[in-house]
Amino acid sequence: MIDDIQAAIPLGFLLSFMIGPVFFVLLETSATKGFRAGVSLDIGVIVADIVFLIIAYFSSFQLLENLSNEPGLFVFGGMILLVYGIYLFVKKAKKKSNVKASKGTYLGLIVKGFLLNFINIGVLAFWLGLIIVVGPSLENNPNRMLVFFSTVILVYFATDLVKIILAKQLKRYLTQDRIVVIKKGLGIVLIICGIVLISKGFLPKEKFDIKEGIEKIS
Repeated sequence: MIDDIQAAIPLGFLLSFMIGPVFFVLLETSATKGFRAGVSLDIGVIVADIVFLIIAYFSSFQLLENLSNEPGLFVFGGMILLVYGIYLFVKKAKKKSNVKASKGTYLGLIVKGFLLNFINIGVLAFWLGLIIVVGPSLENNPNRMLVFFSTVILVYFATDLVKIILAKQLKRYLTQDRIVVIKKGLGIVLIICGIVLISKGFLPKEKFDIKEGIEKIS
């Protein structure tokens, strides 16, 4: 259980810095309307992520059951991460739009955050690929997966709170060139992960038996 939590923490931190429209709207809202407004918007974003996560889990449940011991699982999950990584790497940078903070109630901000995230089908694809990749390592155990992904979401939200507090400073330092570098860096990480997983699907299982390798080193 502790190992699952430790593995989830860096992933939650990384997800919080996936540069996209939601990222900039969150900074804009926090910088112009304050901490509570930023938190309200972020709650909507997190709820959308949870909905996507639930959809991805139940849509892939049968697949996980059927392919848990098959190399095709790694190929499929790796392909999703590879394609998403290539998309992030080759996507041309757009000029940063002057997004204005929403006016209205905190409930309106929650709804806006939810819709901003929910209309991005790439988020669903990402969660689906992640579940397919992580599921076997968690033995497809619902309780372990709940702990793992709950930790990811909590760390994601906690990191967002720090971003909200530092919104004005972050906006100042996030130049267009730096945004491009961050996006390409994330793309490269996902491409590498995808290639490794695809390779794992084609090579003998023992080649990637991490536990056995550690025991040999010890």
